[in-house]
Amino acid sequence: MSAGTYTPRPGAAPLPRMIAAQTALETRMLLRNGEQLLLTVIIPTLLLVLFSAVDIVDTGSGAAVDFLAPGILALAVMSTAFTGQAIATGFERRYGVLKRLAASPLPRWALMTAKTLSVLVTEVLQVLLLTAIALALGWSPHGNPLSVLLLLVLGTAAFSGLGLLMAGTLKAEATLAAANLVFLLLLVGGGVIVPLDKFPDAVQSVLGLLPISALSEGLRDVLQHGASMPWAQAGILAVWAVLGLGAAAKFFRWE
Repeated sequence: MSAGTYTPRPGAAPLPRMIAAQTALETRMLLRNGEQLLLTVIIPTLLLVLFSAVDIVDTGSGAAVDFLAPGILALAVMSTAFTGQAIATGFERRYGVLKRLAASPLPRWALMTAKTLSVLVTEVLQVLLLTAIALALGWSPHGNPLSVLLLLVLGTAAFSGLGLLMAGTLKAEATLAAANLVFLLLLVGGGVIVPLDKFPDAVQSVLGLLPISALSEGLRDVLQHGASMPWAQAGILAVWAVLGLGAAAKFFRWE
């Protein structure tokens, strides 16, 4: 036996392994949080079932679930990538968790990558659950799955950037209040449940530029009307993604 066989070899693990481990940790923390589950699973599910079963809002011709399902999928993306991530990251910043993680061998960009990957993992679970419920309610989706995937990725990037920007610039309590308020406002005025054409014309043009409106209307164009690719909505989401992620990278404060 050579000398030094049991000599410790301190050093950081390979970067992909660190990102994978942090992603798994972030995902477990998110799924174990009751408030996060309320936002990401329970509220979207209840809204989908309630408004599909009860004729509360005029969703136009056809089954209500055909209109509602794409909007609820958009809401699920917003609840995870924006509201949930903003609140969780804001309190991690307040309690010094981000400061300590920033001092670890895991680079800051890798930490944000892990957070984004955990959001994507959660969204996959959300989409599978909501799709199964919508199909059970009689949903008949159409369109190209790749177009749906692109819209979901762009929407995730847009909401993730905005969520990180809010969490990195506001106090935790302000982030909690603002994120929930934005969630409620966009739920009502983002074309998720109430069609945009129910609003005055002047208001429609403004609401149509919101990321939740672009995502819900884009998904609806594909899944309900069978459109190939709604490039206008995709472009709006891409602009929000660039602006949000760019602003978050520039103004995010770790302490």
